[in-house]
Amino acid sequence: MIKEWAYLLETSENYRLNLQAEQMEQFVLFLKLLQEWNTKMNLTAIDDDEGIIIKHFIDSLIFLKKIDIKNQWYILDLGTGAGFPGIPLKIWRPELEIVLVDSLQKRINFLREIVERLNLTKVKLIHGRAEDLAQMEDYREKFDCVVSRAVANLRVLSEYCLPFVKIGGFFAGAKGPDLKQELMDAHKAILILGGQVAEEEYYELPYLREQRSLIKIAKIKSTPKKYPRKAGMPSKKPL
Repeated sequence: MIKEWAYLLETSENYRLNLQAEQMEQFVLFLKLLQEWNTKMNLTAIDDDEGIIIKHFIDSLIFLKKIDIKNQWYILDLGTGAGFPGIPLKIWRPELEIVLVDSLQKRINFLREIVERLNLTKVKLIHGRAEDLAQMEDYREKFDCVVSRAVANLRVLSEYCLPFVKIGGFFAGAKGPDLKQELMDAHKAILILGGQVAEEEYYELPYLREQRSLIKIAKIKSTPKKYPRKAGMPSKKPL
């Protein structure tokens, strides 16, 4: 276990994350609670210490660091699942205001305990579907940045995420090694939804040497009101 936490400390130094002792303690508690809840419900298929630290904590933090998130940004983590990347982001950058959205109430219940036990503030938890929430005035085109990790193919994910992004903001997706093909498939959808590809980057997850990529899509014009379509349609009939 000591070796695994050394990975996180080394990553903090190598990527200039500057994690403090209190933040490391929050990650330790997060891991313990995730494993505890995972015995009662399926939160993650990765539940060993090394897997959680590298594939969830470090993977999330490297992705977020590469996005270059600014102070005072209002951020949405869509399809957060067990809290990735939103909870690592909140631990690392506690000053940010973050909204975590998931379609399963049991995951929101878990995240509520995480927020309370880790003493996190300025975190809003929402149980709902992207297709419904993005049509609400409180959330449509209100966010500086929307992040999403391991939720859907980029063609579908763009329809879920871009309607939440305000003009001048961007959507950032954490992806695997097949980003180039996903980008080609999603080109038309991104344009329709008011986006423009701003950056793509390919990198390696340290320690396990697995390939990762990220895509940043800038919001250059408003998303037509008919998007996202009603629940289920983006995945059944991608743009």
